[in-house]
Amino acid sequence: MSDGIDHIDRRILTELQRDAGQSQRELAETVGLSQNACWRRMRKLEARGIIRGRTVRIDRHALGLSLVVFTMIRTRSHSADWLRRFRQHVATIPEIVDFYRIGGDYDYMLRIVTRDMTTYDLVYQRLIEKLDLETVTSYFTMEAIIEDRPLPV
Repeated sequence: MSDGIDHIDRRILTELQRDAGQSQRELAETVGLSQNACWRRMRKLEARGIIRGRTVRIDRHALGLSLVVFTMIRTRSHSADWLRRFRQHVATIPEIVDFYRIGGDYDYMLRIVTRDMTTYDLVYQRLIEKLDLETVTSYFTMEAIIEDRPLPV
């Protein structure tokens, strides 16, 4: 972990990942600090970019988002301009929730969350419509064993 992060900062980060909606008082009590001391530590973690915001984890099944697809992409082009255009294009597709440039047999990996195969096909068509891709291979999940796990701090 980054220099200057002690066990109390780690406890704060762990607690915020568990429940970012808890009150400042609850968080301070849990980590063993006064509210002011806890608030100052959180502000320092935010200023350093370690805490980048607070979000809510949502049960995707409750929203009918039952299909998770890992899509592997191989491209013919590796120019900076192509990559810029590809990144911009992927950013316009909200169903793509994770996007990685990777090493190995493929160049990019996407995690796509959608309602069903029909909706995935629409995402796929949007993905391939603007840029030339050599290979697009998708893996459809059957069950999420572990999902949305907090970072180990």
